[in-house]
Amino acid sequence: MRGQFGLGTKDAPNYLPMKAEQILASPDGFVWKLKAGHGLMRIAGSDAAVGQTSWSRFWLAGILPVARAGGTPDHARSAFGRHVAEAIFWTPAALLPKEGIVWEAVDRSTARVTVSYGGQEQTVQVTVDDDGRPVKVSFLRWSNANPDKTYRLQPFGGYLSNFREFEGMTLPTRIEAGNFFEQETYFPFFRIDVSAIRFP
Repeated sequence: MRGQFGLGTKDAPNYLPMKAEQILASPDGFVWKLKAGHGLMRIAGSDAAVGQTSWSRFWLAGILPVARAGGTPDHARSAFGRHVAEAIFWTPAALLPKEGIVWEAVDRSTARVTVSYGGQEQTVQVTVDDDGRPVKVSFLRWSNANPDKTYRLQPFGGYLSNFREFEGMTLPTRIEAGNFFEQETYFPFFRIDVSAIRFP
């Protein structure tokens, strides 16, 4: 994936050019490797949730740590929310109904899925267009991305578009997402285009 990653706020987004690769292995987790910025503002690192372990580790210019988090129940809960939301639109077959995965209809174009796995539980709402393609996801995410830097449930979500076919799956290749989704303070810090999706 390539695009922009915002390190600022809605009023001053401070977008950096970025490219990344991700392994998404629902229900076990994900690993996301990022390179962003350029010159002295070059940031690299990874976000991950694998089993009961999660981390966020990023360095500036390969030397100075700018984000080091993880190893706590709060961080793992937040990472699980991201994992479930992304599984909906990039690995939809992994979320077919079965033990630990419950779907319910909200209205004609909206459904809600609750995923329970490894002691975690996350509910995500997905809106589809007339062709059944997911165009919006939203959920309450356990997050400390707020002025108080305190973990709490808060709206998160994004818009999906530019659908392409990958090995028989019609998947979105343009994603815009951020905190406080559909509120006045919504800041889409993550804006990317996907160039390739591969299944094992």
